[in-house]
Amino acid sequence: MKPERRDMIDKNTVFLVVDDFEPMRKVTSGQLRAMGANIILTAKNGAEALRILQKRRVDIVLCDWNMPIMTGLELLKEVRADAILSRLPFIMITAEIERERVAEAINSGVSDLLVKPYTTNRLATRIEKALTARPRSSSPSAVTAEMHKLPMAVGEVERPTILVVDDMVDNLQLLSHLFKDEYRVRVAQSGAKALDICQSDDPPDLVLLDIMMPGMDGFEVARHMREHSTSENIPVIFVTAMTGEDARHKGLELGAVDFVTKPIDPDVLKPRVRNFMRYVELHKQLQADYDTMLETARLHEDIEHITRHDMKGPLAGVIGLVQALADDNTMSREQVEQLRMVEETALQVLNMINLSAELFKIETGRFKLDAKPVRIGDILRRIVEISRASFAAKRLIVIDTDVPAGEEVPQSLGDTMLCYSLFQNLLKNACEAAPEASRVSITLMNETPLRVVIQNKGAVPAVIRERFFDKFVTHGKQGGTGIGTYSARLLAEAQNGKIALEVSDQDNQTTITVTLPHYAGTTA
Repeated sequence: MKPERRDMIDKNTVFLVVDDFEPMRKVTSGQLRAMGANIILTAKNGAEALRILQKRRVDIVLCDWNMPIMTGLELLKEVRADAILSRLPFIMITAEIERERVAEAINSGVSDLLVKPYTTNRLATRIEKALTARPRSSSPSAVTAEMHKLPMAVGEVERPTILVVDDMVDNLQLLSHLFKDEYRVRVAQSGAKALDICQSDDPPDLVLLDIMMPGMDGFEVARHMREHSTSENIPVIFVTAMTGEDARHKGLELGAVDFVTKPIDPDVLKPRVRNFMRYVELHKQLQADYDTMLETARLHEDIEHITRHDMKGPLAGVIGLVQALADDNTMSREQVEQLRMVEETALQVLNMINLSAELFKIETGRFKLDAKPVRIGDILRRIVEISRASFAAKRLIVIDTDVPAGEEVPQSLGDTMLCYSLFQNLLKNACEAAPEASRVSITLMNETPLRVVIQNKGAVPAVIRERFFDKFVTHGKQGGTGIGTYSARLLAEAQNGKIALEVSDQDNQTTITVTLPHYAGTTA
């Protein structure tokens, strides 16, 4: 018999195998040892596994899906929610066929999905990939219902393989001829050769096995197959001249899925093989589908990573440089106006990035605020200057504060870029809603919490007032998306602030009040 492959992984890697079925824990542990693993921990449910993870180092988790006390999916969510464990590679081993639940696992941050049954070689490949890939985090919308219901392209899954085992050349030729047009067909003229193929890195999907062979008969071949992790799940159909019930019973005890007697009747054998191969093809398609779903999620995360880290940082630098140049007293008025146009364009791009990247995180509960002092007065002044240029025809924007002249303008505690997007959206909406030659004011109130009040002429229609900050709510605005005020609410709340609407029909006036935490420290 062919020995299993060893030294496929680092012997110092610490594995945690989680499965409520003890024989399965032993099988998986045996496969890992065959790869060269020395440190293998086991747990019979998610709760026990979580206790282990909280007490000692683990490099990768191999976890079954359905378990009592705490399921594999529940354990995955606990791991991804833990600051220390969140980057831990986590492979889910499953026979799950409900795609909605698989999508939930992917969106919860699973590193890989392995469909049962599987070979040692496939397991090793998935482990290597999970250990070297960029860690995944919870991403509740990375795979949508529409994505995971899309059919796979025809031809992406290779044809299943049948291994025909018989000591008679005529029988090998007959069976090979019957199935060569539908499947990949391999042949073995002895039990030893059959075991070599079944326990290789490319095992067959189905074995048609003769019983009466010299040296090693079919029963012994089947028994050795069940003792090896690579071949133990390969289905066997006995094709034999033995017709007694004892032989049939013994074959079924060894895991045979069917029993076909010689002489072979093609009209009987072909439908039986075809029916079973449909299951094999479904299994392979299932794994291919799940791989595609996971790759879709990874692509989504890569795009988000690029947007946040590769675009936002340099853009913020550009904005800071432009603002510094515009504030330089040596610049002419025309140069300052041009710089402000550049700043406006950059802020618009930054706003789109915030709306696509940060709002997604806020909506899905993954945003973490790194609160720092924010010069809210400077932000409001710059946004007003930009808005005055954009709405010059209306001649309507003023800025005010209750801070006495000469005193330091207060700062908020939050995120500078989020504040830019928050007040840019609100002031833009106010300017668009205000009649020409009317007044739009933005006032900074030195209170605790800090208060910013935006007022404009024109009353918000009564029909949308209660839903004004909800998503996609708009009324009578050509090209309106209903995202501006919704994003403003999320951006305020993400900074531990609040936003409120007040409408006066008598004065035909709309007032939006934003409160943000007041930074109580001293300015550096």
